Amino acid sequence: MRFTIFQDTAIGARAVNQDRMGYCFSRASLLMLVADGMGGHVRGEVAAQLTLQACAAAFQREAQPRIADPAAFLDAALRAAHRDLLRYQTQHSLPEAPRTTVVACIVQDDAAWWAHAGDSRLYWLRDGRILSRTRDHSKVQSMVSLGLISAAEQENHPERNKVLNCLGSPYEPTVEITTRAKLQRGDTLVLCSDGFWTGIPEDGFAAAFTNGPVALTVPALVKRAVDHNGRIADNTTVVALTWESSESVEDVPTLSSLDLPDGAVTTTISFSQIEDGAPEAALSDEDIERQIAEIQKAIQRSGESTPGGDA
Repeated sequence: MRFTIFQDTAIGARAVNQDRMGYCFSRASLLMLVADGMGGHVRGEVAAQLTLQACAAAFQREAQPRIADPAAFLDAALRAAHRDLLRYQTQHSLPEAPRTTVVACIVQDDAAWWAHAGDSRLYWLRDGRILSRTRDHSKVQSMVSLGLISAAEQENHPERNKVLNCLGSPYEPTVEITTRAKLQRGDTLVLCSDGFWTGIPEDGFAAAFTNGPVALTVPALVKRAVDHNGRIADNTTVVALTWESSESVEDVPTLSSLDLPDGAVTTTISFSQIEDGAPEAALSDEDIERQIAEIQKAIQRSGESTPGGDA
């Protein structure tokens, strides 16, 4: 596999960043994740962190080096994360479980599979246009689907933040899966929280990713989204990948997984312990920024010593 990938997050106008993001890859498979902890419920940041940990742990077990059935893997991993949140509720005697929306994507064999619950989104971009995107599990999306409001009206609708599906609710979540999208060289996959996509109008979303490598465009677009949303800016998070990219910028080279041995997995997802009764044990903004800096330095070192190539 050969790709360029970059992730970034901003706290926006909120007191705490409850978004979490990350990716893992083996020699032949890649997992990307964005989880948006729900602020209207207890410990949203814990929900997002536990979700990433559950999915990354499953990937490390099963990517040997390929995932045998990516669609089944995504369904099972997100449902396992849901059970972890219910278990956390019981262990900590909480009135409800922490909740999170999530979007996850597996890339292998020149194809992508993705799954989501809630209003965290995936966009599949090619040549400045949107080939596909996930449809939100939200009240306003249901209203759009029923023809009660237009797609343009949903951005400013007073109930746009009402999510109808998530991990951690008392009910089994709906995990919506898209199977085997065939990738072409230069395709870009964008996973993001609602703080990001609400700040980048959809009619210009794909074009915004044509202005250079994702390592340059992602940080600029995160800032743009936060600025656009202003005093109501939510946590703003994105992981973006360009497939078989030949573009590199300083500190973020194009990556090749060819030199990873079977059974080895590279990950940006923290497995730090979440202490009993301590929601602040989840990663802080400073933790996230420090880990990103460390990861990019490690990637640069591997890029300097690892020849490129195609799987």
